[in-house]
Amino acid sequence: MKGLSAFFSILALTASPVFAQGWPNKPVAIIVPFPAGGGTDVFARPLAAQLSKQLDRQFIIDNRAGAGGNLGASQAARAPKDGYTLFLGGTSVSIAPSVYPKLDYNPQKDFETIAIIAVVPQVIVVNSEHVKADNLRELIGLAKRNPGGMHYGSSGNGTVHQFAAELFKMTAGVDIAHVPYKGAAPAMQDLMGGQIEMMFDGLGGALPHIKTGRIKAIAVASRSRAAALPGVPTTAEAGMPGYEVASWYALWVPAGTPKDIVDRLGAEVGKALASPELKQIWAGLNATTGPTNPKDATVFLSDETARWAKVAKEASIKID
Repeated sequence: MKGLSAFFSILALTASPVFAQGWPNKPVAIIVPFPAGGGTDVFARPLAAQLSKQLDRQFIIDNRAGAGGNLGASQAARAPKDGYTLFLGGTSVSIAPSVYPKLDYNPQKDFETIAIIAVVPQVIVVNSEHVKADNLRELIGLAKRNPGGMHYGSSGNGTVHQFAAELFKMTAGVDIAHVPYKGAAPAMQDLMGGQIEMMFDGLGGALPHIKTGRIKAIAVASRSRAAALPGVPTTAEAGMPGYEVASWYALWVPAGTPKDIVDRLGAEVGKALASPELKQIWAGLNATTGPTNPKDATVFLSDETARWAKVAKEASIKID
């Protein structure tokens, strides 16, 4: 029996590298925890197409929406650790541990980060007609003169839109009421209609409406100005240094996936993100790439998780 046990122990140690050498030899699923057509999906599909081209295997998007992104994340965390189920999520993954007390997965323990594939800065926008402010100082002054009287819209409780606004409130020392919506699109419609005064939205979603003049961009929450809005200052330039918020998207595998596969996938993702095809698409979406190696991407996720945990605690944000 001891000999047989030793045999299986050796087999277990050697099976993963042998298996990994043939990866991928069948289609690979990428779980996206939001509906088709949403912000996460917009980046997932071009990446899947490019990886399919590079590796001559299908990378298939599997949309599993629900519970603010937690349904798909939970299912991905429990997927086989064989490299055939990947997970592509966003900023919500770093927020979830702080706001969902019954979360059944741990992003930092149950996943291994491959790369931060895209980063889109947030932009502070206001209704052009109803908000008489042309810059950040004027907006803050308006909010301070009318505590609780101004309203910001978000895509829902526990989203990056809400957290961006709550961080803004803490930094600026203002009181602005939260109006959660079922998605960024209806919130934007109400902003343009004047039902709410302001939003903290991803640049990609807000840009078309900024160009029509229906909403006004006050500042971009990034270190450098956005190429699509060269005349709009950064928050630091506008008088709020240190306030930087972005919507970002990352690719993960279940923790315990063989290192050979992780290394191969990381190299292929890096190659895909450097391709002319994805560079052109990302530029059109006003996105840049974040850390594209597992080590730096993991540090990025850890920092974001700690940052939003602090905001959740100070703003008392919890979701049952």
